[in-house]
Amino acid sequence: MTDNKLRLGVNIDHVATVRNARGGAYPDPVRAAKLAEEAGADGITAHLREDRRHITDTDIDALMEALNVPLNFEMAATEEMQKIALRHKPHAVCIVPEKREERTTEGGLEVAREENRLAHFIAPLRDAGCRVSIFIAADRKQIDAAHRIGAEVIELHTGAYCDYYAEGRFEDRDRELEALRDMSAYAHSLGLEVHAGHGLTYDTVQPVAAFPEVRELNIGHFLIGEAIFRGLTPAMQEMRRLMDAARG
Repeated sequence: MTDNKLRLGVNIDHVATVRNARGGAYPDPVRAAKLAEEAGADGITAHLREDRRHITDTDIDALMEALNVPLNFEMAATEEMQKIALRHKPHAVCIVPEKREERTTEGGLEVAREENRLAHFIAPLRDAGCRVSIFIAADRKQIDAAHRIGAEVIELHTGAYCDYYAEGRFEDRDRELEALRDMSAYAHSLGLEVHAGHGLTYDTVQPVAAFPEVRELNIGHFLIGEAIFRGLTPAMQEMRRLMDAARG
């Protein structure tokens, strides 16, 4: 892997969403993860929510057993999730905000307001060998706080940028993209590894992929949706092509 390569993490949560709609065992998110791995995914992301609305504990058990690429375990900063992470010791743990009533993760984690609690929360995870990532907005205050508490990685929330694009609010889109660009560079200057994700599509991925400081994009819902029409492997291959073209 060259230093310039942008990694693609594939989030398989919404394969589980489709499965759970019928309450059966199909489609299997672990099968999707293995297919993504075979198609060249650099990692697999799965969010074990407190309400278990998509990924389940059994899925995490199976993913840890089956995968040859790193698992990025997304979770809320709760005692229950910490215990699960410490039992499995995945390659990476990404701390995300979580509200029961939300459809999906709506924004970045408020690190600055909970700095002391989060510092104590992530310390055992780091001690266990997990790379700790904090999912945050493109905000200098939050990046500074993530750095102070000892996170190794930040993942910048690209959802607002993607929403502005979809709504045709192009001035807001450009303003958010500029913030993402500036905060990618700022976080990198602090020694943090920079990832990005949420809501990215073929139409929105390239400007973010072009940021030289970003090392990984985590993309899920769009790829799983696109897989309905073209299959998961071709959907991933097109995303990989766009990412590589933007990087080149």
